Amino acid sequence: MDNRNWTALNELILTGITDHPDLQAPFFGLFLNIYVTSVLGNMSMIVLTKVNNRLQTPMYFFLRHLAFTDLGYSAAMGPKMLANIVTNQNTIPYKWCATQLAFFIVFIISELFILSAMAYDRYVAISNPLLYSVVMSPRVCWVLVTIPYLYNTFLSLITTIKIFISSFCVLVSYTLILAAILRMNSADGRHKAFSTCRSHLTVVVILYGTLFFMYVQPKSSHSFESDKLASVFYTLVIPMLNSMIYSLRNKEVKGALHRIWNNVCKLCL
Repeated sequence: MDNRNWTALNELILTGITDHPDLQAPFFGLFLNIYVTSVLGNMSMIVLTKVNNRLQTPMYFFLRHLAFTDLGYSAAMGPKMLANIVTNQNTIPYKWCATQLAFFIVFIISELFILSAMAYDRYVAISNPLLYSVVMSPRVCWVLVTIPYLYNTFLSLITTIKIFISSFCVLVSYTLILAAILRMNSADGRHKAFSTCRSHLTVVVILYGTLFFMYVQPKSSHSFESDKLASVFYTLVIPMLNSMIYSLRNKEVKGALHRIWNNVCKLCL
């Protein structure tokens, strides 16, 4: 027998956000506020679209699952990052890191598929409004979210391929949406169609713009610090922005929140 000393890999060293101790406390306060806002915003969106009868439509069904995926991948990374800032220990157990990465991959790639489903939903609503309720039936909606969840759970390690496939689906869907809008004869109809997709387009541009910045920037301007900044942005900031964009720019959601707030005030009085 060849006796050798084998060292088991028990933990990994994380790079951390910054090497300056004076910035640890400000970063902790900033990221804690972002994370709490993200969690509260997305949980509110999930509950609101579930209990309010006026929000029981395919668009809000997909929005509820988008909030769920935002909540999932921010929860997969946020608490550990905040704990590392507080303890000043940039290490993570190997098995914990593998579990964390698996959950993050499932949720982030599921979000790309859900954005594709939302794009298809808006395309059907614009191009064929008379058959919208038939095409986007509850069964179809459940299929469009259940299959990605199962598929990404099973194949959560194949990240690069899945991201490019999802990106292609979103690109094709919005190309069809743009073509359907441009075919409209009425300027007022085109304006209403763009207004319908405005919030979703904003979310898509922010998410894919961040990924584009990370992977397509030239080598001459590429830096490890910019990668860390971009990773923090799509891990914590984007889930918070998604809930704010879909709530603050949506009249039905704001109306539902206003009614709930009035009911709470009446109960308190």
